[in-house]
Amino acid sequence: MTDTRQAVLAALADGPVTGPTLADRLGVSRAAVWKHVEALRDEGFGVESTEDGYELTAIPEYGADAVAFGLDASFDVEYHDTVGSTNDRARELATDGRENVVVLADRQVGGRGRRDRAWESPSGGIWLSAVLRPDIPPARAPLLTLAMAVAVTDAAREHGVDATIKWPNDVLVSNASEGTPDASSGDSLVSNANEGTSEDSGGRKLSGILTEMEGESGRVSWVVVGVGVNANVDPGDLYEGATSLRSEAGRVDRRVFVQRVLERFDELRDDFDGVLPAWRERTSTLGRRVRVHLPDGDLVGRAVDVTETGALVVDTGEERRVVHAGDCEHLRPV
Repeated sequence: MTDTRQAVLAALADGPVTGPTLADRLGVSRAAVWKHVEALRDEGFGVESTEDGYELTAIPEYGADAVAFGLDASFDVEYHDTVGSTNDRARELATDGRENVVVLADRQVGGRGRRDRAWESPSGGIWLSAVLRPDIPPARAPLLTLAMAVAVTDAAREHGVDATIKWPNDVLVSNASEGTPDASSGDSLVSNANEGTSEDSGGRKLSGILTEMEGESGRVSWVVVGVGVNANVDPGDLYEGATSLRSEAGRVDRRVFVQRVLERFDELRDDFDGVLPAWRERTSTLGRRVRVHLPDGDLVGRAVDVTETGALVVDTGEERRVVHAGDCEHLRPV
């Protein structure tokens, strides 16, 4: 959306305004105002001509312009009805030198999670990737994953969903009772053929986050933070052990939810020192017995903290190990 069209929308949001007033305010012709109004109508905005002037009567349900309208965060939005992977598209934009762009899609057909696991993403979910160029050391880039987990969790809680964070990259909804050990440490939010997972003692999976980075010589070139949220996904499309905002609290306004996620994330990336305290307050991992799958074998112990770079500290009873990456299971208490 052009800057002028955004200015027209902003003016309409304040109430009815006449064409001549808009033209004078924006320094354009009345014909140009009319063209912008027609373009907004084509994009799905309801703009009525009344005795008092143009009046905004409806906002598109979803899409780039819908999310950008009223967004209090410094991101441009690129929307696709269907895309292979929002992360792949974001990587293309990052390679082209873009930053502060969010790639948003109604449906992904080639999504992937950690370790290139399949990640099916049907219509009704929230699939987005943010292109960033943060001025931070590469070692601190994982904190952006934690920041996004906080943002998703806060947005879910605002919508009445009891969400918590499981290290390193999942947002869960608490189970009604403690149960079996976690068997859902994969990243697919929706079932593939013949795939099944059981509920874990940490909760049902609502969201997953995948962060990718490119950098050199101690400098971050770009970071892409990808997010998948089971928003209004049909419950029949969810695998056992997953859940959705729709299942927990009814259908949500995806436009509003995305705005809240982006606004909260924008706050946190401007207050990096606040990320870890916020994450610790919202996690269900710390204080629990966990099993972390590592290349050299499983590590079992109590998760006691995260480091300033987002690594998990596990107390085995004999030593404290710092884990920078791995699949984490929540285990039921002994």
